[in-house]
Amino acid sequence: MPISFDKALGNLPENLTLYGQRSSLLASNLANADTPGFKARDIDFRSVLAKAGGTQISLKTTQGAHLGGASSAMSEATKLYRVPIQPSIDGNTVDTQIETAEFTKNSIRYQSTLAFLNGTFKSLRLAIKGE
Repeated sequence: MPISFDKALGNLPENLTLYGQRSSLLASNLANADTPGFKARDIDFRSVLAKAGGTQISLKTTQGAHLGGASSAMSEATKLYRVPIQPSIDGNTVDTQIETAEFTKNSIRYQSTLAFLNGTFKSLRLAIKGE
């Protein structure tokens, strides 16, 4: 019986990609904490993953010489503005405590997803060796 890597890995690769992209978005929020008028953004992880259908979205090629590939499921349309608890006078909506907490939670989720993915690869390697 052949091994299906898509079934074996599930949606772990997509989760890892989204967690990485969310880290960049949250880091941008933190970097702009003192920028007047900056609006903090975040994503709803579940809705982005559901929109992607657990698979990568194909890129459209317009010429035969273009390379195919997969795009990010996290587009500008999926980035939401964070509603501030206490808005600042200069219009900046970044709350560094919230952003730091979200960044930390996201990092933990990224690391645990990576650990699960590594475990899956180890299991597959053992199965292929027949051990």
